[in-house]
Amino acid sequence: MEIGHYNTLTIARETKIGLYLTDGTSDVLLPLKYVPKQYAIGDEIIVFVYLDHEERPVATTLEPYILLDEFGLLRVNYVNQFGAFLDWGLEKDIFVPFKEQARPMEKGKRYLVYAYMDEKTNRIVASSKTNQFLNNENLTVAVGDEVDLIISHITEVGINVIINDQHKGLLYKDEVYDDIKPGDRIIGYIKNIRPDHKIDVTLQKFGYSKVEPNAEKILNELRAGRGFLRLNDNSHPEDIKTVLKMSKKTFKKAIGALYKDKLIEIKDDGIYLVKE
Repeated sequence: MEIGHYNTLTIARETKIGLYLTDGTSDVLLPLKYVPKQYAIGDEIIVFVYLDHEERPVATTLEPYILLDEFGLLRVNYVNQFGAFLDWGLEKDIFVPFKEQARPMEKGKRYLVYAYMDEKTNRIVASSKTNQFLNNENLTVAVGDEVDLIISHITEVGINVIINDQHKGLLYKDEVYDDIKPGDRIIGYIKNIRPDHKIDVTLQKFGYSKVEPNAEKILNELRAGRGFLRLNDNSHPEDIKTVLKMSKKTFKKAIGALYKDKLIEIKDDGIYLVKE
């Protein structure tokens, strides 16, 4: 039975306080309030197993916002002399000791944290010092790979990201055209891996495959504008960014591909859609 994860268990017996579920080796209580309306002894049920207020395993049908060994953006319910207690979707809040807070947590604010099993206390706790749970020594990615990103924190240099829940990377601000905030999950691509294993990521695909979605975006803008878009090769980068949320370099590649395929005409006053 895995603490901090979903488990598929068998209903073993019923009592006044709930159902006892088993994995064949050990049993856990599913409190009465979470018991399904219809069930039979021997039925299988998917539950989340965690530790109650007395640190005993207990099952629930509630869905936590993060599982053990996962990152997530959680809100602080309250702070006391021991640390902060965050809402993770269950009856019992998840605890963040002061020593595991990257900066002092405040009630009502949200923080990106990592849930882990504290070996000393044998309970599930969280930490906003996320870098300690990331490893760039043994990389599992290569340049060009599509990866899952979690926005960690934003600095003057760039946007720190978590790559595939394993590695840390950097996304440069001038390559981002949408509003993003800590905790957001987005798709990215490995742009560069430096000799010291630091990783640069981008939100744009590489090469010709990168042009396709951007070319389609320009076509959609043309269709929405009755076949005309007041942009061309000479347009200011900020105008392109405002209208299309892409860099001028990407824009020029995209319209070049569309022109080559005879889908558009490029004139002094803008781009015209060739009749489809």
